[in-house]
Amino acid sequence: MLRSVGGLPPHIVGMFEEPVSFQQAPSGLYYVFDRRAQAVWTIDPGRTLARKAVDIGGEPGRILLPSGFDAAPDGTFVVADVPRIQERVQTFDALGTWKSGFFLQARPVARVTIGSLVLGGISSIEYTGHSLLVSQPETGALFTEYSVSGTALRSIGRLRATDYAKEPDLHVAMNAGFPLVDPTGGYYFVFITGHPMFRKYDAAGTLVFERHIEGREIDELVANQPTQWPRRTVQDREVPFVSPVVRAAAVDLRGQLWLSLAVPFTYIYDRDGDKVRTVQFSAAGIVNPTSLSFTSKGRLLITPGCYEFDAS
Repeated sequence: MLRSVGGLPPHIVGMFEEPVSFQQAPSGLYYVFDRRAQAVWTIDPGRTLARKAVDIGGEPGRILLPSGFDAAPDGTFVVADVPRIQERVQTFDALGTWKSGFFLQARPVARVTIGSLVLGGISSIEYTGHSLLVSQPETGALFTEYSVSGTALRSIGRLRATDYAKEPDLHVAMNAGFPLVDPTGGYYFVFITGHPMFRKYDAAGTLVFERHIEGREIDELVANQPTQWPRRTVQDREVPFVSPVVRAAAVDLRGQLWLSLAVPFTYIYDRDGDKVRTVQFSAAGIVNPTSLSFTSKGRLLITPGCYEFDAS
């Protein structure tokens, strides 16, 4: 059991409608991505003042129907949104000033949902400061690396085989996931639906290993996965809405992979892909994270609640 050692004060957290990402830059500045309010907030290192750095709107420098957020080690950050029924990625400096943006030309794809939170595609964006990693199984590869100007640099990872080869949308949904940078080198890709698993790739994009995510905490969940999924209309096209087995994932400074599951447990895997710990988070009761992020000092930040934990 990991118990909270801090976090944002309640009067600041109460300003947010639906915080789905809580991160901190090396400067000490905190970021909160409030998906429902369609805004990005910054909070000073002393946790005394919250400022809305990016607000709602469809024009450049604002965000509309946002789904993804990530901050880079240099303090810049990106937001993925969908104005004009097109997926867009915008880059901002540490204070929320617009730097660049581009649109992705893509058709509607299968959605992976946690309540009102949508995962997959640009929702699962990872920002390194000089490039972006986006889960795009509809292209035939697990994820694509883009420049900040929108140029596709390379695609990494073969899709895994599924039982839905004759149902392309479901096949894509079962290959949706989180592309993650390993600070010690290379990348992880975490499949978030179907039978849970992850892969490790080296810096060149070559597969290093593949591991299945197993444990008694998720045995029943995995065994009871449906074979048919509800469908909804997105942009005049029916697509399946698929529930995840993995809700959030992050890599710590030692290269360990943290996976928060649809049940309130988090598995931790070492750099060789072996499970070394199973933890729960305790703050105002047991918290099941919707996002995980590590600070430059190794502390773990989670939503909901915007809590901080000692991850050592």
